[in-house]
Amino acid sequence: MSEAVLDASAVLTLLLGEPGADKVQATLPGALISAVNLAEVISKLCERGMPSDQAALAIDSIGVEIVAFDGEQARLSGELRPLTRILGLSLGDRACLALARLRNLPAITADVAWAGVPDCRVILIRGGELE
Repeated sequence: MSEAVLDASAVLTLLLGEPGADKVQATLPGALISAVNLAEVISKLCERGMPSDQAALAIDSIGVEIVAFDGEQARLSGELRPLTRILGLSLGDRACLALARLRNLPAITADVAWAGVPDCRVILIRGGELE
């Protein structure tokens, strides 16, 4: 059963063994990740020199469920833009938040800027929970 939606920052924290990895690990297996955020994770790992097939294996090994980015998520991501522009949130950030809202789950992130997003349940992996 899914209990959370992971942002790219959360997955990278886990894979790289950074502070907060324990909070991410506690949501696995079964946490969700948007395909948009999956692309972000693979991009960052490849930038660090990891081959894409090895990056995909690393992600598969943590037991996260990949959710395709669909029209409903796209619509909500677009609706979030006016609310999040001042916070500097990216399309990837909004994709994660949209999936979390649609599934009525918390979004797990390392990005403290998400604290300012209304009507979103956010758990900071290097802090606390925000409503």
